[in-house]
Amino acid sequence: MTASRRRMVPAYLATGGRSRPGSKGFERLTVLFADRVDPPDALEPEHRRLWELLRPGALTVVEAAAHLRLPVSATVFLAADLVEAGCLRARAPIPRAQQTDRSIVERLLVGLRALR
Repeated sequence: MTASRRRMVPAYLATGGRSRPGSKGFERLTVLFADRVDPPDALEPEHRRLWELLRPGALTVVEAAAHLRLPVSATVFLAADLVEAGCLRARAPIPRAQQTDRSIVERLLVGLRALR
């Protein structure tokens, strides 16, 4: 069966029927990356897929969900489980830059033009 014809795993199966992740909940833009060279032996198939996806490099929760073809909420459960098991690490999303004060930019432009 090709990847495009695979049946998607229902979210309730990927989460083990739980309604809340373990001690860690993540935002959609939390960055995940593998913390181990070799996966633990006792990983469930969906956990293993997430771990293998992150092995080459970091992805956000929402990117991982898209690759896994799972809802973001289900991916949060999987990621929380793997972080608690010590297989993944999570980093808070980089905060958005604050808006630049337009008056400062205008004064900078005036100053640069005066240098001519």
